[in-house]
Amino acid sequence: MVKKVMDYVNRYRMIEQGDTIVAGISGGADSVCLLFLLMEIQKQVSFDLEVVHVNHGIRQDAAQDALFVQELCRKLEVPFHLVEENVKERARENGTSDEEEGRKIRYQAFEGALGGRKGRIAVAHNGNDRAETVLFHLFRGTGLTGASGIRPVNGKVIRPLLCVQRKEIEAWLLKKEIGFCRDSTNDQDIYTRNRIRHHILAYAEREVCKGAVVNMNRAAEQLLEAEEYIGRQTKDALKRCVQAGGEQGTVEIRIPELFKEDEYLRGRILLESVAMAAGCKKDITAAHIKGMESLFRGTGSRELHLPYHLAVYKKYDLGMIKKRDKAEKDKPVLPLAEYEVGACFPSSVCVPGLGKVELTLTEPFCRNSQNIPEKTYTKWFDYDKISSAIVFRTRKSGDYFMINNGMGRKSLQDFFVNEKVPRQERNKIYLLAEGSHVIWIPGYRISDYYKVHKNTRTVLQVRAVEREG
Repeated sequence: MVKKVMDYVNRYRMIEQGDTIVAGISGGADSVCLLFLLMEIQKQVSFDLEVVHVNHGIRQDAAQDALFVQELCRKLEVPFHLVEENVKERARENGTSDEEEGRKIRYQAFEGALGGRKGRIAVAHNGNDRAETVLFHLFRGTGLTGASGIRPVNGKVIRPLLCVQRKEIEAWLLKKEIGFCRDSTNDQDIYTRNRIRHHILAYAEREVCKGAVVNMNRAAEQLLEAEEYIGRQTKDALKRCVQAGGEQGTVEIRIPELFKEDEYLRGRILLESVAMAAGCKKDITAAHIKGMESLFRGTGSRELHLPYHLAVYKKYDLGMIKKRDKAEKDKPVLPLAEYEVGACFPSSVCVPGLGKVELTLTEPFCRNSQNIPEKTYTKWFDYDKISSAIVFRTRKSGDYFMINNGMGRKSLQDFFVNEKVPRQERNKIYLLAEGSHVIWIPGYRISDYYKVHKNTRTVLQVRAVEREG
């Protein structure tokens, strides 16, 4: 196995002479195998090796794992760094999941240990992890990037064990009589990845095709090659179609040039253009990209709002992407994204007049809108009908909602007049809206269009915590 991993390391140029390699070692089989294999590679390539262990403070036996790794490093004479964090508390403070916060803390620790030195961060993902990731992304909807799973090299991060399976790792450790820790949470179905590992991949290997994991990794490698090729094509196309705007943070797209490009490449160009304006791609969905393309094809002066306080509009033959003005920037924006059913949005938000508002995706708890509980400050909506960014904001000209099953439209202005809402109060009411379509007027009503019905697959629950109690 040493030769197999060494060849993989050389293929992707993971380690160079004189590097400092910071290895994330949890104490489990994969990471312990990584540590011993890195020491084997050191015999052929001269580099410094250091270990970082992160105690997340979640499991009762986590301290024992830390002691195990510390003692192992002492015996092997490898520098050891221990980082201790309360992941659950940090996740609660930041409104993220334990998994997401744990990952963030780990990579911050690895980066901190490496510092400004020349080198890489080695982590212990294996071929099974990659296969699980491919399935996870496919089930939730993905493009080429997600379908290629985990990358062998991603910036400073290297994954030397991606070429081997979990069973190979455990067999090698057993043969070498090397001990390791066992994480009890890996045997539980509390995480989606564990369920994929224990039930879906295991079934595929047993009942569909022996060698399914190897085959999926081979496909992932080919998809990664395709992704890298299309990445190069996108970079060339951006030079033809996109230019920096006159204002800082503004991106301008030459619309006639954009529509000369292949349909798939157009989507990539638009995604990269948004990333240039926003600084990242997270929470930008296929619905956002389709909305931009539709806007650029059409006529008129429509404006599309995206996450990260971005506004998209047309200016003659230019498609403009820019930050919205300061008055709007300070309002809490809730980006639409493909979140797993039952998961929470990135964070709750504080909305003027409502206080803390929580948003959660759930499975339908009933199939009939007549049976939904009547609560003033907790509402349920058909998430499947939401196709762009949703935002809490004050009213705008052109706002409307649907008032009956026949989808009759009523303007927000007329509604306020009919409800005798004082004129001076109307601009203070924060609405939940998708574009000009008002989803919910807190304290009053929701749009019939977004009501839960018998075909609803996913429900969005919006709850004003302090108001509902």
